[in-house]
Amino acid sequence: MEPAPVARRALGIEAVSMTKRFGEFVALDRVSLKVAPGSVHALLGENGAGKSTLVKCIMGYYQPDEGGVIVGDHEQPIGNPRAAHALGLGMVYQHFTLVPAMSVTENFVLGRDVVSRVVDWRAQTTELEAFLDTMPFRVPLGAKVSDISAGERQKCEILKQLCLKRRFLILDEPTSVLTPREADEVLGMLRDLVTKGELTILMITHKFREVMSFADEVTILRRGKLAGQGKVKTLTPDDMARAMIGAEELTVQPARAGAFGSPRLTISGLDALNDDGQPAVRNASLTIHSGEIVGIAGVSGNGQRQLVEVLAGQREPEGGEIRVAGELYHATREEMRRHRLSCLPEEPLKNACVSRMSVADNLAFRDFDRQPFALGGWWLNRARFRERAGEQIDQFKIKTRTYDTPIGELSGGNVQRVVLARELGSDVDIMIAANPCFGLDFASVAQIHAEIMAVRNRGAAVLLVSEDLDELLELADRILVIFNGQFVYEARSSEADLTEIGRHMAGH
Repeated sequence: MEPAPVARRALGIEAVSMTKRFGEFVALDRVSLKVAPGSVHALLGENGAGKSTLVKCIMGYYQPDEGGVIVGDHEQPIGNPRAAHALGLGMVYQHFTLVPAMSVTENFVLGRDVVSRVVDWRAQTTELEAFLDTMPFRVPLGAKVSDISAGERQKCEILKQLCLKRRFLILDEPTSVLTPREADEVLGMLRDLVTKGELTILMITHKFREVMSFADEVTILRRGKLAGQGKVKTLTPDDMARAMIGAEELTVQPARAGAFGSPRLTISGLDALNDDGQPAVRNASLTIHSGEIVGIAGVSGNGQRQLVEVLAGQREPEGGEIRVAGELYHATREEMRRHRLSCLPEEPLKNACVSRMSVADNLAFRDFDRQPFALGGWWLNRARFRERAGEQIDQFKIKTRTYDTPIGELSGGNVQRVVLARELGSDVDIMIAANPCFGLDFASVAQIHAEIMAVRNRGAAVLLVSEDLDELLELADRILVIFNGQFVYEARSSEADLTEIGRHMAGH
């Protein structure tokens, strides 16, 4: 059966009174969204607000319990993603879907809904070259995906959808792995296609700067319901933030205070390998003083993860040394306790929690074998676990049914709040934070930023690894850029040049 013909020009989409339930939980409650053809429409909302559910209903991954989708001027039954593709709808996901071991051409061809049993690769390459001649940016068709930059991979994902004749694109956090310059370049080029009437974009993002610079209209969700809509030119970032969080009060970040003290954490000539045994951190040296936040900027995959894992005791270094307050440090549990080192890791549910265990048990991981939580180092006092869990749930605004709820049932923001409560439950002299706010809601970000600044003001040395430059500029006293496992740029945050940072992040 031949697929339905797709539009040659930009498509308009309307989701009408969309409702989606998962058991008793209402993920979407009569949400309507209208995206005009030839426009960029931003979709905002806190973590768990219903954004992903809405776009998955539009794309046919979920079937709504109520409501429908109008494509162009006609209501369309979209039973699966293939039906959405046939109508000209496409989606670029937050995480790359390309096959790293394949070439760009192979990814383009094999990404089609229907692929011939025998592929004439020469003819396909010629056809793709002709297609790229009509596009505002190019990618190296013959290169392996694993050999190209994150910015080029994101362009591949977008071009793949355009090559497949998608005229309505959903972009899920499209710039999360890009340098500032790459982000502006990609969104600017897409904006040109929109202006020409060739494309319509629905963009999920948490970056107000991108909304204000590139979007025409915005729709805001809160707890599965429509919280606001309007023209971007009539709104401010504060208006949008207030609609996202409703009546919830944001944690106020304390002002930066205090002078730097003596060196607290010193890394000298550190080397580390990745999971494939290849060099990931190369001769890295860094000193962080008491009362200082040092930010590490870089595109994902340049050694940041391995650096944090060495400091957290999750990966053995291959060379160099680490000292804490002048003492050699090997990242043992006893050393972490003695030096009062805390860690907020990336993907905390995966790296810092046991999902099937309760919130109370996860909160007790640091001290479960010490009094008053254990007698003799082994007899566990679960009543004390629960008592302290109740105190920390209130203090850190953790949203959970009870302290016995499995932590895997909490939202991403609340999992991070649990880890934050556990790691800051006692005095801290060193904090290691790796993308602590990635994918979190507005209120959680405000609270985590406030806690990091408060720890710094109390005299702790903080290493903040983040792919969000705005976060680094807001919190860090000093910024270093890591590229290919090496520190290639350093500047005081007050003197940092965004263009220069972006250039070094891209390896130039």
